[in-house]
Amino acid sequence: MELSSKIYIAGHNGMVGSAILRYLKQKGYTNFLLKSSAELDLTNQEKVALFFESEKPDYVFLAAAKVGGIEANNTYRGQFLYENLMIQNNVIHQSYAHKVKKLLFYASSCIYPKYASQPINEDALLTGSLEPTNEPYAIAKIAGIKLCENYNRQYGCNFISVMPTNLYGPNDNYDLNNSHVLPALLRKFHEAKINNKSTVEVWGTGEPKREFLHVDDLAAASFNLMQNYSLDISVNIGTGTDISIKNLAELIKKIVDYKGEIIWNNDKPDGTPRKLLDVSLINSLGWKYSIELENGIREVYTNKFLKK
Repeated sequence: MELSSKIYIAGHNGMVGSAILRYLKQKGYTNFLLKSSAELDLTNQEKVALFFESEKPDYVFLAAAKVGGIEANNTYRGQFLYENLMIQNNVIHQSYAHKVKKLLFYASSCIYPKYASQPINEDALLTGSLEPTNEPYAIAKIAGIKLCENYNRQYGCNFISVMPTNLYGPNDNYDLNNSHVLPALLRKFHEAKINNKSTVEVWGTGEPKREFLHVDDLAAASFNLMQNYSLDISVNIGTGTDISIKNLAELIKKIVDYKGEIIWNNDKPDGTPRKLLDVSLINSLGWKYSIELENGIREVYTNKFLKK
């Protein structure tokens, strides 16, 4: 990408899209196409076609998606499948139709089988059953990966896909019903502290392990791939290390300085037992994460909950 290239970031107000925008601005890029969901409904085929026809972007970061945690994924199953399929189909197809030079599609580590061998290599895709609670979302993301792969094969496009691990950072979602585990825990412990509650309830057993990546690191990895990578193989992006939900809760309790007790609700689902990504491919391309988990969480907590 040249500094003058016209870059469309789909989902620029979200956590991933806003991180990409921040990173590219720091690199000196200035020519951005930015449309909120209110300004451009990406599920509407006609409107997306008109947008690409009039604007003709050179590069596309497809970060727009309907997203949520276990509860949201399991509750809005049809909506998650339909909206994500529509967003992906419209943006990817119009990128082909209007000769976009390169597109980067954001999938998710939930595309891998529930019991995939750890750490999960890119080759594990479609080798086993998905985790039931997020199956609709995962199926949509798998379809997006395969759409990119097969547009490359049939039409000679340069569309690449990435599988980020669990993300956190600025512009995260802190809704207790629809958010992911890390922001939900931050909010729970913070509110318990300021309201002098003696206990905090955390879902599940605490046994599952998760890998967490700061979204600013994802933006740096995305830039690396947009500049240097053009193969059909989707690329894992993560840290290569994970932490149990129990230890994550204890870490957040320490960062928030909450003095009460953690109560584990074993009636709530754990989800996939472990999702540690094999990041040897992205590391071989010259990228490695830089933000350690405790430092990243402290920064997020300070900026979100302590600054007025």
